[in-house]
Amino acid sequence: MASKEVKKKVKLKRTIKVILILSMLLIVSGVGLQTFNFYQVHQDKVKAEREKQLQEKKRQKEEEKKNARKEYNLSMVMVGDALIHSAIYYDAKLKTGGYDFKPMLQYIKPIVQNYDLKYYNQETILGGSELGLSNYPRFNSPYEVGDAFIDAGFNLVSLATNHTMDKNEQGVINSKKYWSTKTNVLTAGSYTSFEDRDTVRILEKNGIKYAFFSYTMWNNGLATPKGKEYLNNEYTPELAKADIERVKGKCDLIIVAMHWGTEYSMGVSDKQEEVANYLSSLGVNIIIGAHPHVVEPIEYINNGKTLVIYSLGNFISDQVGIERLTGLMVTLNVKKVVEKQISTVTVENVKGSLLYTKSNSYTPRNFRVYPYSQLNSTILPNYKSYYEKYKAVVTSRYPNLQFDEVSG
Repeated sequence: MASKEVKKKVKLKRTIKVILILSMLLIVSGVGLQTFNFYQVHQDKVKAEREKQLQEKKRQKEEEKKNARKEYNLSMVMVGDALIHSAIYYDAKLKTGGYDFKPMLQYIKPIVQNYDLKYYNQETILGGSELGLSNYPRFNSPYEVGDAFIDAGFNLVSLATNHTMDKNEQGVINSKKYWSTKTNVLTAGSYTSFEDRDTVRILEKNGIKYAFFSYTMWNNGLATPKGKEYLNNEYTPELAKADIERVKGKCDLIIVAMHWGTEYSMGVSDKQEEVANYLSSLGVNIIIGAHPHVVEPIEYINNGKTLVIYSLGNFISDQVGIERLTGLMVTLNVKKVVEKQISTVTVENVKGSLLYTKSNSYTPRNFRVYPYSQLNSTILPNYKSYYEKYKAVVTSRYPNLQFDEVSG
């Protein structure tokens, strides 16, 4: 009996001991679990805070990058009228058929190719030989004229002139068909439909977006047919405003070619100034003038907002007189600065240089366009005095204009 009681007590003690041990284990494990949970929560908080800091640093870097000053540059060269008289296309005629005008530009090509945008004015319509080539007063020129200018690097071509309708509607159709096959060349001023005319054309180079328009204020009495005004862009303030408003805010640079002014006058007319100021008020950055066939002044207007080249004169022609055989080449840089997401565009480093069309008085005529800087007294006697005369015209409103010097 006593033995049974002892056994009971021992068993009870063991049970109590086991219970105590289990209780202690539960308490210890509970504390450990709580400690682990606390540690885990702490670690999660540390990790979340670290991730938050990393995201903030990333956001700050992206913000700094977004607001950092960025600079973009676009170089540009401009020359005047390709006025293709019959003597010029006869001189370019090949015995094997067709025409080659490329040698006429051989001294200009190395200069032009250094720039991003290269502008010229196609004064005479490229209606092609099938319409019959013709001279003044109603011109028609071979397609190979365009081939030569493209070969020299030109990629910005004005088509709105007083000679655009010289071969009527078919001349324009042929011209546009020709230009439409040329890649990397932007033309303006002559179209095949209203839809074509109103199509927004914004190109981009070196991070700078640009748009180009061309208008004429003269038509030689050859108005476009009613309902087909798209064939030749005859200037009206309303048309220019509508065109420019379609691209404003979508591009950085707006260029307008204006066929305006008075033929053979080196002075600027009141009408030219009026139109220039109006275009500037619309947001145009560069205005390039043609039609006078002689050089005219360059100036900034509207507190430097717009550069106006009133007339580049002839680039190549067979007109009579040194003033009509002398043209202007203008180069410049368009700079776009983006800082704190605000974009500013300026036209700077404007530089002028004179060009001269040389030809023989006998056959072959050997037409060549020379920079004045490459002239000598054999090519053009008294070239230095002509240089000073025409330089004075160009710089009369912009005395600090950089200008190429001549040697000798």
